[in-house]
Amino acid sequence: MTNSTKNTTGNLTTELQTVVDRYLAVWSVGDPADRAKAVADLWSDRGIEYVEGQQYIGHAALVERVAEAYEAFVANAAYTAVGGEDAAVHGDVVTFTIRLDHAQGPDRGETAWSARVFLVLDEDGQIREDYQLTVQPLAA
Repeated sequence: MTNSTKNTTGNLTTELQTVVDRYLAVWSVGDPADRAKAVADLWSDRGIEYVEGQQYIGHAALVERVAEAYEAFVANAAYTAVGGEDAAVHGDVVTFTIRLDHAQGPDRGETAWSARVFLVLDEDGQIREDYQLTVQPLAA
């Protein structure tokens, strides 16, 4: 990433906002081929995600991880993946909150789960490291 796209004031450049938007969107991609392309476009070849004591390294593992999350939470229209309104950037680190909001029923629009996301981007603007730290766990 060039210095012209880095911003340490907390305001996102267009390029970094695009990363946040694409990250939020990847969790809702239903088509397996489109999902694999979205993962490859977003994470570097050796990108890694850390979540809930697990780690997923490389595109194959990340595609599987995103597919599992999609099937568990989004495919059945129970939740929508949203967030990013609080995005901030410092150098190559982007941070924001991601939420699973209820998509239907009496709780529609209410947050069921949330996590703070920390992305470390490489020089090409792809995710090198992805940390999801749960803030509000799903109710049992």
